[in-house]
Amino acid sequence: MHDRMRSGKILVTGGTGFIGSALVRRLLREGFAVKVFDNNSRGNASRLADVAADIDWVHADIRDKIAVQKACRGVDSVCHLAYLNGTEYFYSKPDLVLDIGVKGIVNVIDGCMNEGVREFLVASSSEVYQTPPATPTDETAPLSIPDPLNPRYSYAAGKIISEIMAINYGRRYFDRVIVFRPHNVYGPDMGWEHVIPQFAVRLNAVCDHADGIPQPFPIQGSGKETRAFTFIDDFIEGFMRIMDRGSHLEIYNIGTMEEITIEQLAVRMAAISGKRISIIPGTPAPGGTVRRCPNIEKLKSLGFEPRIPLEEGLRRTIRWYEENNRNKPTERRV
Repeated sequence: MHDRMRSGKILVTGGTGFIGSALVRRLLREGFAVKVFDNNSRGNASRLADVAADIDWVHADIRDKIAVQKACRGVDSVCHLAYLNGTEYFYSKPDLVLDIGVKGIVNVIDGCMNEGVREFLVASSSEVYQTPPATPTDETAPLSIPDPLNPRYSYAAGKIISEIMAINYGRRYFDRVIVFRPHNVYGPDMGWEHVIPQFAVRLNAVCDHADGIPQPFPIQGSGKETRAFTFIDDFIEGFMRIMDRGSHLEIYNIGTMEEITIEQLAVRMAAISGKRISIIPGTPAPGGTVRRCPNIEKLKSLGFEPRIPLEEGLRRTIRWYEENNRNKPTERRV
């Protein structure tokens, strides 16, 4: 374990995404030179507009092998976040999810090797666990694809491939490779496809009735499914601990252990929004995980402790979606 020097140049793929842009801001604040690689198919450069002059920009597709190799030139470290996220895409465009995921990891590893980059930090996902043997789930849980015919698992499969490639190439070609698994990261401007922004937008449309009758609020699944949501600020703190002190060829969960059911989440968000709702359970997504909560003791051993309670994080996030609801895109960008 070591505290690394806060210097050098870092390439962040997917740097205009929700997590990527937050990470770029933090790296700049810490004194790193930052190169951002993104084609903005899902990200948005406006997230970094106020620091744009401080960034070395590469507008390209992660599947473009030549562009990726050029981007790796002259950097000391690569943080690979570029991927196609959003549960709806797992089902509707599984081939594209895999195309971006698998070609992306191959191109970035090749680019690092050809350009002499010796440090590589790779974003995986909590989706790799699927139905773990224990919850909270630590990093030793087996990774699995329960049903190769279910398109949902395109996302997890690409992430598992990314982990295995990074670790095994890391044995020979890198001084430090670290895999990190984000768990349900949320916050303002996180996109529109995930459960918290979807709830926020729908709650904004719920009428306030003077008679106090709760308004029907359909959800996917029974509502008893659980998640442990991680506010973006806590995620970035966890990542910085890993970058500073994480060990070569290690895997780290980044998240919180504040578990909540989806039904409770909806009710809590409604209360924050000043609305009363009545949950109407629906059909679960095929292959969706019933319970997900990370064990973060390994990350805590590096000095990490989550600081933003769910209530506070939800308030900040709901406020942003209330203020920006009119900016919701009318068409998918992928």
